[in-house]
Amino acid sequence: MPILELLDVHKSYRSHLSIRKYWILRGLSLSIAEGEVFGFIGTNGAGKTTTIKLALGLIFPDTGVVRLFGEDASKVESRRRVGFLPENPYLYDYLTGEEFLDFHARLFGLGAATRRRRVKDLLERVGLANRGDRQLRHYSKGMLQRIGLAQALVNDPEFVVLDEPMSGLDPIGRREVRDIILDLKARGRTVFFSTHILSDTEMICDRVGLLVKGSLKAVATLVSVTPARQSLEDLFIREARGAPPSPARADGGHAHSN
Repeated sequence: MPILELLDVHKSYRSHLSIRKYWILRGLSLSIAEGEVFGFIGTNGAGKTTTIKLALGLIFPDTGVVRLFGEDASKVESRRRVGFLPENPYLYDYLTGEEFLDFHARLFGLGAATRRRRVKDLLERVGLANRGDRQLRHYSKGMLQRIGLAQALVNDPEFVVLDEPMSGLDPIGRREVRDIILDLKARGRTVFFSTHILSDTEMICDRVGLLVKGSLKAVATLVSVTPARQSLEDLFIREARGAPPSPARADGGHAHSN
């Protein structure tokens, strides 16, 4: 059973000044397997964040089906098994790192002893064990991203969803986030993240999906891209420009390989 499954999903929006529909997603079908790291790449405005919101049951499709752990994505019980880091999370400047994580642990109903253990463990995992007593307003961009990742893990989720987790980070910060994602994979977790930083995607992903103007243009394993003597950047540019089909094409979200 896939962790996440989208079947022929269409999603539109209307502007406040018009009754005209603007289609964000057009017939998107995609499945994410247990234990994989899946990179969701696409141009700005392609629909990546909308897809994530649908996957988490935060918004609903016009038509199509979205399943999380085999259930409707809107069900609360399914979402309890998910950790989420949005692209622009709201962080409480005057809370310390420890207080911030404890607050989120309380939202999941964790007991005091469990919260203390979880907060200590997470701060160590994201490299902030010596910064947990500092207020978030004193954190660097990279530190804020790491505390955001720790927040996404506070409920010990089976499925971790990250929206542009490397955005705005310097090379050291991006390396730290990559290491955390690889650690999650080693622990048997499933990771789905959106990004436009292709080099990071090539380093850590089992599969990648390319979204262009609301349509899934390709799903590929990195093994299927490399033998064809093309980089992920080659695939991205060709598909984004509407070039002829590549060796790795979408077929219900399953990868093709040579």
